[in-house]
Amino acid sequence: MSQTVPIPHGLAMERDAGPFDPPREITRLREARPVSPIVMPDGHEGWIVTGYDAVRELMADTRFSSRQDIGILHLPYETPGMPVQTEPSPQTPGLFIAMDPPDHTRLRRKLTGAFTVKRMKMLEDQIIDIAERQLDELARLTPPVDLVKEFALPVPSLVICELLGVPYADRETFQVNSAKILVKDQSLDEKIAAYGAMTTYLAELVTRKRAEPGEDILSDLARDDDLTIEELVGIGFLLLLAGHETTANMLGLGTFALLEHPEQLVELRAHPELLPGAVEELMRYLSVADIFYRYAAEDIELGGETIDKGSTVVVSLLAANRDPQRFDNPDTLDIHRNARGQLAFGHGVHQCLGQQLARVEMRAGFGGLLRRFPTLKLAIPASEVKLRTDMNIYGVHELPVTWTETAR
Repeated sequence: MSQTVPIPHGLAMERDAGPFDPPREITRLREARPVSPIVMPDGHEGWIVTGYDAVRELMADTRFSSRQDIGILHLPYETPGMPVQTEPSPQTPGLFIAMDPPDHTRLRRKLTGAFTVKRMKMLEDQIIDIAERQLDELARLTPPVDLVKEFALPVPSLVICELLGVPYADRETFQVNSAKILVKDQSLDEKIAAYGAMTTYLAELVTRKRAEPGEDILSDLARDDDLTIEELVGIGFLLLLAGHETTANMLGLGTFALLEHPEQLVELRAHPELLPGAVEELMRYLSVADIFYRYAAEDIELGGETIDKGSTVVVSLLAANRDPQRFDNPDTLDIHRNARGQLAFGHGVHQCLGQQLARVEMRAGFGGLLRRFPTLKLAIPASEVKLRTDMNIYGVHELPVTWTETAR
């Protein structure tokens, strides 16, 4: 494919096209060369994949490895205070998101029963009740309030604590440390300290559950003698981090997007039966978990390009979900769109294990918020909303909102 844009040096992070759109440079790359070379800040010549078809093909091909212990993954943005990586990272027990089959398969299989569509359907009333109780708390406050702090973060945190058997009173431990781990330019020492605090906490928790299991997912796993304490800690860390950060940011950023598209908001409020499709469209449109990495374990052809063995490959799910080759008018938020095939939950063997849980939480969260707060609006200009461009999961740091009346 002919090159019509310069090879990027590093990855653009600023949302210069608007708070909900990919950076302009990423969009230009997808249009010109959906599988493009990229030069990392440390000088490594890797690749960035932005086209929908190429992203699907890559994520279904396990030759693009998720392991971090067979080669160096080079980051596409500057990380002040982080030393240049000169050797692969050791594999973390239980962290199956950074494994390939068969290790990935062995661990993931132990969790599939916990996150089935059927089980999530059974939990739906419980999740709705959690969302409604948090909406009751919100309604008691005097606006303006920060919707992230008072609603978007508590709901998925309460849900994942309930499912995993983590005391909600301990949420400060994992919320604060999760945020430190996800800050792109956080120093290595601070990341290590935050990770250490979370894993120390989880080691104590799963050890107690192995001795006295309860009725929760971590207890079910702790009953399995095939899993070591270290593996239980790794699994618990992954579920806890992913289980509240992604959905919390979708609830916050999704509300921001709906408030900035009032015609969609009005229609969705009037026709709540559109909510399941609207959730899929919001996932496609926002794709808060955007950037993923793969390591080319051999020379691989992708999208007419040859990716050499040892290359770091950067994947943009947001760019893929905005590909006009797959979705008509992709930069338009349309709650009537059939967004089937959107890649916000990934694709292939690493497709998000908790996607059904996230869907139930978002339906309960958005549905309750729109019903209970019919006059909800931003309390500050949209341009002043603090965006999480400094984080590995996108969203808003705060969303100040106000209202004049509430409803049941």
